Amino acid sequence: MNSPLDSAEFSRDPYPQLAALRARGPVQRVRTGNGRTTWVVTGWAAARVALADPRLSKDTARYFAGRPSTRDLAPAVSSTMLATDPPHHGRLRTLAMKAFTPAAVAGLEPRIRAIAQQLADALAAHDTADLIEDFAVPLPISVISELLGVPENDRAAVRRWSNDLFAAADPDTVDRASHAISDYLTELIAARRDAPGDDVLSGLIAARDAEDRLTEPELVSLAVLLVVAGHETTTNLIGNGMLALLQDDPLRARLRADPGLLPAAIEEFLRYDAPITLATFRYATEPFDLGGAPIEAGDVVLVSPGAANRDPARFDAPDSVRLDRHPTGHVSFGHGPHHCLGAPLARMEARIAFEVLLTRFPEIRLAGEGADAPEWRRTRLMRGLAALPVVLGAPS
Repeated sequence: MNSPLDSAEFSRDPYPQLAALRARGPVQRVRTGNGRTTWVVTGWAAARVALADPRLSKDTARYFAGRPSTRDLAPAVSSTMLATDPPHHGRLRTLAMKAFTPAAVAGLEPRIRAIAQQLADALAAHDTADLIEDFAVPLPISVISELLGVPENDRAAVRRWSNDLFAAADPDTVDRASHAISDYLTELIAARRDAPGDDVLSGLIAARDAEDRLTEPELVSLAVLLVVAGHETTTNLIGNGMLALLQDDPLRARLRADPGLLPAAIEEFLRYDAPITLATFRYATEPFDLGGAPIEAGDVVLVSPGAANRDPARFDAPDSVRLDRHPTGHVSFGHGPHHCLGAPLARMEARIAFEVLLTRFPEIRLAGEGADAPEWRRTRLMRGLAALPVVLGAPS
């Protein structure tokens, strides 16, 4: 069958096409835009298995070794921690987690709240705003930039390169951005090594496990991963969640009246409109059965968190937002050894973002075309709004 994955329609609303795939079975083969085939995992149970199965490798360097390619991705982008398998992945994760302990993440809350309040102050000076450009993007990019010690004057460029890494159907743009962000972070690491600061990057440079430590290429690739993953998915979580809230007046009023419900709401937003539609590349190292599909060695498998999170076999009324669901079970942060390292930080940023916006702007509502036809970014991996125009109403 023809692939739905590269169409503009898929970027606008992937769920009908993913549901149609899932209706034929939890794992289906589709043809991609380059004429090759891939397996897409749309069922929740099969997705959980695939995300944790060691027979599905993420070592893309090994997969592409010896294959002709016209691409020019920077090694720091093509070989991040996401593209490694155990035991190498476990080693990198152990070292990276030294800078992301629960205590370290909890200690960030006052600063995250201060940034969110500053952004809300700027919004309050206007009647209308684009919540993506004016809030959902600058909050996480400011947080991750402060964590890594990225100077304020450089943050617009870092954001542009990060966005370009997900440019749909434009390999040259992606390749150029990969080198730009890699070169920038290489220089930033060198500066931090000469003059360490109180930031995560300095902590990663110093991180050790016995005599083991991160090499220079590993440091650069981890910094790239933290920058990109540290704001892209959180921006989408905030934007997608706010859209769901702005389309549901009773839910918005309920959360405003009881902010204690926000953690459960965030889990439901993560499930209902996941920040990631399709997880990154996996391939089979040996034949095996996955959800009834005969996977052969070398086959490419793409897990769809967006589809798995709406599997009616796991979630009742999956296409609606409900706070009475069990708060766990979605796969928006992955599952198994590659479960997202930054999940606690993303949850905290989203909780603060929703609390600040709902408290400060009790009359906020969708504006213009955003009310009926939100503008989505053209990318098949990420699920995020390009714009979210709102009327703010009188600030409290």
